Amino acid sequence: KQLVFQLLSFLFVWWMGISSAAAASASPSLAKAKQEAEAKGFIFPASRDEIIAKAKVEGRVNVLMSMNPSNFQPIAESFKKKYPFLDVRIQDITGSDAFQAFLLGLKAASVRDWDVGDASTDLYSEFPPYAMKFDLLGMANERVLAIDPRMVDPEHRTLVSIASTIATAAYNQNLITAEKVPNTWDDFLKPELKGKKFMVTVRPLNMPSLMAGLGEEWALNYARKTKEQDPVWGLGEARLLASLGAGEHALFQITNYHSCVQASQKDRTKGVMCKLIEPIPVRLAEMEFVVKGAAHPYAGLLFLEHQTSPEVQKIFDQNEPLKSSLYANGEIARLVKGKKIAVHDYRTFQNTTKWMEMIVEAYGFPRPQIK
Repeated sequence: KQLVFQLLSFLFVWWMGISSAAAASASPSLAKAKQEAEAKGFIFPASRDEIIAKAKVEGRVNVLMSMNPSNFQPIAESFKKKYPFLDVRIQDITGSDAFQAFLLGLKAASVRDWDVGDASTDLYSEFPPYAMKFDLLGMANERVLAIDPRMVDPEHRTLVSIASTIATAAYNQNLITAEKVPNTWDDFLKPELKGKKFMVTVRPLNMPSLMAGLGEEWALNYARKTKEQDPVWGLGEARLLASLGAGEHALFQITNYHSCVQASQKDRTKGVMCKLIEPIPVRLAEMEFVVKGAAHPYAGLLFLEHQTSPEVQKIFDQNEPLKSSLYANGEIARLVKGKKIAVHDYRTFQNTTKWMEMIVEAYGFPRPQIK
């Protein structure tokens, strides 16, 4: 017991020395940001050295992610290479049921195994209370963490979006020439595309982005006019894209760009093509946070930062594919550069479920003809 007490005392004195040195060397703006954050109840490490020192004591980090599991090994390997003193375990979380169960566990304070969690877009507003109160925005602004501040929730300051999804129209070039593919979203409402000429998903994941960018009135009017076009209604983007590749239909009004690219890569007929239409719908994705009460919170901070790094963003573009953050120097930023975009982000996430229900109602509650 005496030995343990001496060791703890040494570690405490050593740590206080590091903290004092860091505080003394902090810039005036950093000192002010730290003071203001702590006055509001946030945790604001004084320096990156402080975060690394505490992470070394923790020794590991356990992460829940909703990205494709093909990302996990390269992410873990790159993290381990950067921080050889930290072990990392990553497990996937997918589907609304899994997110509901995770949220219930957070509310019951029964989540013990995870240091970094993932907040679903549909339930986003319920997650911030269960994030550890690290001032990620303040640390990003002061470069304590190498995170683009635009990735951080500006209101809650505790969650960071590490990826994004853009939407596209898709078509089969073996059935329709590129010249006849719509150039604007309104082109889908032209008379020549009436009567089973294009597919529409009954789960409008990308419509909230257009609502955020163009307004509720425009989007609902567009949905009603889409219904009047008598499209082919379907459920499941993968199934609709497979139908497109099989030559069963020529056009898919709006789908995830990365899903379209994947379908194009798998299509042996080389027919599936993706066409970006402005404003390009964009939604921030993969909102991650350090779990309140986490056993390894500082290792969690380093993992969040690592997710936003160029090497991991490149993994997202290659493995997902094409899901890097809008605010990273990746393929998504390159694709939308100089183009008009409609962004569904922290300002509008709380409307996700409501907006999707409003769109489905405007569609007339259609029954899927393709499942």
